[in-house]
This record gives sequence, structure tokens and C-alpha cells, in this order.
Amino acid sequence: MVGFIRFADKLSAWFGRTFAWLIILMTFGVSYEVVVRYVFNAPTTWALDVSFIMYGTLFMMGGAYTLSRGGHVRGDFIYRLWPVRVQAGVDLVLYILFFFPGVTALILSGWKYSSRSWGYTEVSVNSPAGIPIFQFKTVIVAAGLLLFIQGIAQVCRCILAMRTGAWMPAEADVQETEELLLHQGDAA
Repeated sequence: MVGFIRFADKLSAWFGRTFAWLIILMTFGVSYEVVVRYVFNAPTTWALDVSFIMYGTLFMMGGAYTLSRGGHVRGDFIYRLWPVRVQAGVDLVLYILFFFPGVTALILSGWKYSSRSWGYTEVSVNSPAGIPIFQFKTVIVAAGLLLFIQGIAQVCRCILAMRTGAWMPAEADVQETEELLLHQGDAA
């Protein structure tokens, strides 16, 4: 079980970090569009579409990574007061009742949506450039599969937490600015 959790965390981290580089590409794309639009008065027909596509891809492919690091928003003002075993039990039930059905629906409907788009090599209707978008709709399925794998790992974490009374932590790879400042304040 621990081996699968580590595998899923590493897989999610790899995809999350890889697709995070889209932020730099998006920055260059938007900057290019701003310069050609406002400095040269020659806006492009494709830059906005490409930025939307990259943002959507980044958002979708970062979901499993965020789940693995416990970064999704949750209303935990009462939850955090519960013992770990109760938290794990509630999480387990919620994963089974809501998470897996939702992610399964995402995968199945994404597959239908994506395959239809590939069938007629769909292009963007938002710009006259006709940016091909059929390949990016496959991201819906890929993101759903990654979420499903990470969800299984989270269920394994719940089971371990119910057995041991402690959460198995995710590998630390990013530290929040707040935490860095607190540690600097403590060291001073």
C-alpha cells in the first residue's frame, strides 16, 4: 500500500511539475500579444486561444498533483478538530461516495468528448486562426486518469491513517512563503 502511494505521488508530481512549465510559455505568449497589440497595433488572432488552451491544460494536469499534496480547498474548520482516525473515515466515505463517481464521469464523458473532437479534427471557433484543439481535449481524459490513480492512493492513505492514527505525509517539494517567513522569524 505504501509503495502504491509513493508511486502515485511521484507520478502526480512528475506531471504537475512538467505541466507547470506552461506558466512560462503562457507568460511569453501573453507578453507577445500585449506588445504586438499595444506597441505595434497589430493584434494576433491566435495568442488568446493558445493562452486559454495552455491555462486549461495546466489547470487540468495539476489536479492530481494538488490532490497528492493536500492542496485542494476544503472547509476544514470542524474537520481539523477531529481525531485522525475519524478524519480518515470521513475522507474514505467521501472518496467512495463523491470523488470516484465524479472522476469516473469525467473520464467517460471526456473520452466521448475527446473522441468526437478527434473524429472531425476540431478547431477553435473563437478566432479566425482556426487553432486545432482536438488534441487538447484528450487532456480531460489524461487528467481524469491521473486523478483516479491519485484517488486510489488517497484511499490507501485513509486506510493507513485509520490503522495507525497518523497521516502518511506526502513528499515535501514546495514550501509556502508563509512557512519560510515563519521559519526565518523563528531563527532570528
